[in-house]
Amino acid sequence: MAREYDLKPAPSDAASAAEAGGSYVNRRQFLRYGFNTATGVLAASLGVLGFAAILLPPGGSTGGDLGVVFWAKGREDEAWYGAKHLQLMTKTDFVDEAAKSNTGTAGASGIWNGVPVVVTYVNHSQNKSTPESSGLARFQFMEGVDETGKTIGHFEDLSDQDPRIFPSEDLVMIFGRCTHLCCIPGWQLVSNSFTEDSWTPGGGDDGGTKLFCICHSSRFDPTALEMNTNRNRSNGATFNYAGIRKAGGPAPVGLPLIPIQLNGDVIEGITDYIDWYTYCD
Repeated sequence: MAREYDLKPAPSDAASAAEAGGSYVNRRQFLRYGFNTATGVLAASLGVLGFAAILLPPGGSTGGDLGVVFWAKGREDEAWYGAKHLQLMTKTDFVDEAAKSNTGTAGASGIWNGVPVVVTYVNHSQNKSTPESSGLARFQFMEGVDETGKTIGHFEDLSDQDPRIFPSEDLVMIFGRCTHLCCIPGWQLVSNSFTEDSWTPGGGDDGGTKLFCICHSSRFDPTALEMNTNRNRSNGATFNYAGIRKAGGPAPVGLPLIPIQLNGDVIEGITDYIDWYTYCD
C-alpha cells in the first residue's frame, strides 16, 4: 500500500516578497540555475516553497554572497526556524534544535548565493561512538552508483582530495534542486514516515530524517554521503560530485553538496564547486 502523508500548509501571499530587511536574491542568479523549467514543474515547486515570492533586486543575503539565510516564507508559524526567516544561519541554531530531536539532527531550508539549499546538522561527533541500533544519526561515507547501477566511487575519494568537503562541523549543505525534474525538495514540508524523527543506517528508504520532494516523492538521505555523477544540462559534459544518496522515488541520483565553512558561528558556502549544480542550468 502506498504511504499516505499529510501536507503542511503551503506558503501564500507571493506578492509580499518585498518585506522588511532588504534581503533579496539576485534575479540573474535565480534564473541561471534553472528556474525557467517547464511551467508545470515550476508551478509545483514554487507553489510548495513560495519561491514565486522571490522576484528580486540584487543584494544577496545580509551576510553577502557566502552567507546562508533561513527561508521560511509561509511557514513562519510552524517551522522551528520560522521566526528566523531571512536571518543568517548559525551552527548554534542547529545544535540547539537537534538537542530536542530523537536522532540528534536538525534541518532547515535556506537560500545561498541566489539558489535554494537545505542545511542539515547531524550530531556525528557524539553519535558515531554509539551503536547504530540506538537510532542516533551519524554520517555514513559510502560508494555511490549512477542511474544504471554502476559504481562511481567513494565519498572519501573526493573528501581526501579536498577536506573541506568532509562535514567536519557536523553540518552539510545540500543544493536544493531535485535530480529528477529540478523541483525543490525541502526539509519536513510534509508529515510522513520518510520525514519523521527516526533514523535507520544504510542509506535506504526505511527510517525517517529524509529530504522529501513533494512534487514527485523523491527521497534523499542527508546522512548518507557518496560520490556520484551527473551531467551539465547545457553542454552534456559529465562530472563527478560529492552528495547525499537517493533513498527512493523517481530521482535518478542523489543531490550534490555545497561545502561550507564557519565564519565565527555563521554558516557560509564555498563557491569552488559551481559545476556540480549545472544539471538544472
